[in-house]
Amino acid sequence: MGRRRRCLSAGSFVDDAEEDGAELEWPFGRLDEIGRDELRATAYEIFFTACRSSPGFGGRTPSYHNTSETTATGAGAGDAAGRPSSGGGANMGVSSRIKRALGLRTRRAAHMRPMTHLGSPAMSPAMSSLGGGGGAMGGAGSSAGKVKQRPMTSAEIMRQQMGVTELKETRLRKTLVRTLVGQAGKRAEAIILPLELLRHLKPSEFNDPQEYHLWQRRQLKVLEAGLILHPSMPLDRMNTAAARFSDIVGASELRPIDAGKNSETMRTLCNCVMALAWRTQVGPPVEVCHWADGFPLNMYLYLALLRSIFDLRDETVVLDEVDELLELIKKTWSIIGINRMIHNVCFTWVLFEQYIATGQVEPDLIAAALAMLVEVANDARRPDREPGYVRALSAALATMQGWAEKRLLEYHDWFDKVTIGMMENVLRLALSTAKIISEDSSITGGAGVFAEFGTPASTKFSLVNRVEQYIRTSMKSTFTKVFENENGKIDSMVVEVDEDPNDTLVNLAKETEKLAMFEKENYSHILKRWHPVPTAVAAVTLHHCFGIVLKQHLERVTGLTNELVRVLHTAGKLEKKLVQMAVEDSAEAEDGGKRIMGEMMSFEVDSVILNLMKNWIDERLRMGRECAFRAKETETWNPKSKSEPYAQSAVDLMKLAKVTVDEFFEIQVGGRDELVQKLADGLDSLFQDYISFVASCGSKQSYIPALPQLTRCNQDSMVLQLWKKAATPCKAGIDPGLLHAPCKAGIDRRSFHPVRMPGGAAGDITNHPRPTASRGTQRLYVRLNTLHYLLGVLHSIDKSLSFFSRPGPSPSPRTPMLSRRRAAGPTHFDLARSTVHAAILHVAEVAANRLIFLDSSQSFYDSLYVGSVAEARIRPTLRILKQNLSLLVSVLTDRAQPLAVKEIMKASFEAFLMVLLAGGSGRAFARTDHDMIAEDLANLKRVFCTSGEGLLSEEVVQKEAAVSDGVVSLMCLPTEKLVEEFSIMACEASGLGRSMERVPMPPTTGRWHRSDPNTVLRVLCHRNDDVANRFLKRAFDLPKRR
Repeated sequence: MGRRRRCLSAGSFVDDAEEDGAELEWPFGRLDEIGRDELRATAYEIFFTACRSSPGFGGRTPSYHNTSETTATGAGAGDAAGRPSSGGGANMGVSSRIKRALGLRTRRAAHMRPMTHLGSPAMSPAMSSLGGGGGAMGGAGSSAGKVKQRPMTSAEIMRQQMGVTELKETRLRKTLVRTLVGQAGKRAEAIILPLELLRHLKPSEFNDPQEYHLWQRRQLKVLEAGLILHPSMPLDRMNTAAARFSDIVGASELRPIDAGKNSETMRTLCNCVMALAWRTQVGPPVEVCHWADGFPLNMYLYLALLRSIFDLRDETVVLDEVDELLELIKKTWSIIGINRMIHNVCFTWVLFEQYIATGQVEPDLIAAALAMLVEVANDARRPDREPGYVRALSAALATMQGWAEKRLLEYHDWFDKVTIGMMENVLRLALSTAKIISEDSSITGGAGVFAEFGTPASTKFSLVNRVEQYIRTSMKSTFTKVFENENGKIDSMVVEVDEDPNDTLVNLAKETEKLAMFEKENYSHILKRWHPVPTAVAAVTLHHCFGIVLKQHLERVTGLTNELVRVLHTAGKLEKKLVQMAVEDSAEAEDGGKRIMGEMMSFEVDSVILNLMKNWIDERLRMGRECAFRAKETETWNPKSKSEPYAQSAVDLMKLAKVTVDEFFEIQVGGRDELVQKLADGLDSLFQDYISFVASCGSKQSYIPALPQLTRCNQDSMVLQLWKKAATPCKAGIDPGLLHAPCKAGIDRRSFHPVRMPGGAAGDITNHPRPTASRGTQRLYVRLNTLHYLLGVLHSIDKSLSFFSRPGPSPSPRTPMLSRRRAAGPTHFDLARSTVHAAILHVAEVAANRLIFLDSSQSFYDSLYVGSVAEARIRPTLRILKQNLSLLVSVLTDRAQPLAVKEIMKASFEAFLMVLLAGGSGRAFARTDHDMIAEDLANLKRVFCTSGEGLLSEEVVQKEAAVSDGVVSLMCLPTEKLVEEFSIMACEASGLGRSMERVPMPPTTGRWHRSDPNTVLRVLCHRNDDVANRFLKRAFDLPKRR
């Protein structure tokens, strides 16, 4: 049952995903601007600068680490190893204070490096500067001749651990020497290291320009992260120095910036960095610059340094030189804003992280992390905590607690008989972190996994309650897996499994008893240290779980059978065994186990059928919600078939609803009115949810074009002149049959079919263009069909519920339908019915506006009357409109067609008015155009006007076109009359009465009407004459068209 996973490497900065997901979540925020290797290199530069005056880093004599062990190659340590170390590192394999305090084991061999001997080649300058040469590991540099070896200095160990080459270290040392000429006593925290490196390192010191560019980019990105992206003090967004610095960083992406002494860019960079790094808060000035102490940059840098304490040869071992390395690392605290309290948090995290990274094979590491948590707990109680410390502490503890609780909440899966020894340390970790978090309400996000159980961070901490939650959750999870294995798969109530469910339940009872015994024999003795009655808790949990399964099983049966009796007897035996285990474990408890035993509710096998029916209803409604959820995930709005032009998900949902109602009434019980109402309410809510999903197709307003700016239409504008030259006269004119035919030439269901000419497809000739309705619009038609289908089936289910729920004996579902109709009572789905009617109207509106303003925009709104009225009449638009209506009739069901056509008619009138009132600079109208426009409107109405088998009556068409007729009538009025009417309307609408001194600008409502002042104003804006032009110039100073 145990699970073991390999986590991220020891040098990782963020959580890496493995096959089973991310093993450990990175707690300290993300730092995507800088890579892992770049951060490690920067951390080493900070470390080297801070330790430049320490032995082994500068001109002082380095100290060597002594050891009594032999190297990995078996060679002796030599005379150099036998001398005492002046730096305090001698015999650290035995006497390391930190390792001894944390209980960490020593490594097998010391870090050694070969020394030069007589006859060997001279050392390179880089080697000479470090006081030695050769490979980084002991014995790695041995050659055919005998080479003496000496222990490595702290500087050499740190360089090797950080993966820094001698060449890079030498280059860094020389740069610091040049930087600090005459400033040998300058403190490290007063040095902006990346800036000094940029100033003093030249491209000639690198192998190639690309290497220099990458190095320069790293320094700039580090400065950007520390000064702008993650500063230690809040930075004003309008800071000019930050803006100039960001520009320089952006410019360096393509090529390196000029870092010469006379470079203006370099001077600007220095000024900006100095201004940002030397910002101080209120108080006396201090000689500390702030460029690497902001969160989370400082955490990344410091953790990169702390990870160097682990042996590269065996990552589960901490170096014996850890004491001196940590003392050296401590010198960086003032630079990156670390103190002892934050160090304790980081050191705890590094030990814990390394335990995970190395596959959890070294218990010493997690034991050391637990020992450090004691120090962390003491620090957390101090009143003088800084905000940065609280932030780091809460992040680290929450992640550690989450990792531990993830395993403890399923400890049966994570710990088996082989790995059960690890469970105690994981338990200590979870409880220690939870206790620290609970003791300080200022630490946010500390509820960990228990947040889902409603346990707030401020709740009084209880070890017993926390361990009990682990037991309960893990037992429930394990029981669920056992049940799934026994049942093959948790199946739905509609689909039957091959095995008899009664046999499945009997086997499940036996497996449950085995699970209880396994828990008692393997886990309870560990949990007993923190909980007084762990076996009783496990027994009660299993009893509860099996009771749930038993109830679910009873929900599937309609009567008592011998197999059911066998199941109940087996359940009774299991109950007795679990009660016996709980009583034995609770004998020594303070309350005698009364609290835990009180949770053991007996299996009520003779429970009332009413409760079983309620559970059955809840299960069916759950299945319905799952069906609706699947529809939301997978529905594509393609028709099920030609004869059933609606969505498959609607068929599945309504079929499930009808089967539920039929099976509900198959069970003969009395007093079912309460159950009928419960079932009806659940179905009503389910139907409303699905109807809302069908209606979630956007808004009709999203397809209506935005209103252009109001302008005055100056005569003979350049736009009109160009249109007159470029426009091609429309020779087609108006279809004579359409002009003189009676109103019966409107929409006819039988006539809405594309005409197919011999040898060609429908729409191949000019007189029969193809419909422009897109696939998206046709899917909206399927939604309309689906809603009407739902409405019909809803009515059928409603009648069944009303019939069967009437007072008196329950009739059989096989009662003749005529008798059912006579007995029909009140409806149950009034809310769902009103919802579906509103959804039908909404989808019809969206489909109509999409068809007119999006699919047909090229032939309607974008082209009608563009240039001139005479040359861009409506006839081509009407031909395409007819084809679209033909397609609509062929797709929609009979019940869905009238409303859909009506909404298309309304959208067409709206588009027509948009052309006249918001047509943009490409359209202009004169009084002489009125007759043609009125004729086009009449032709548009005639398309929708119908009689006989038509979809819309002439009265409906005339009523919807009344607004359009009124607006068109304005176009025949003289301009002077329009100006007069507009002035009166605008003044009265604004409350000025008939005062004509100053005409106010009327607001744009978008609701066009002949008496709306904004509508009249737009007619004037499109009137192409001098009177309108002068009035609009004088009254509102509207601009001319371009």
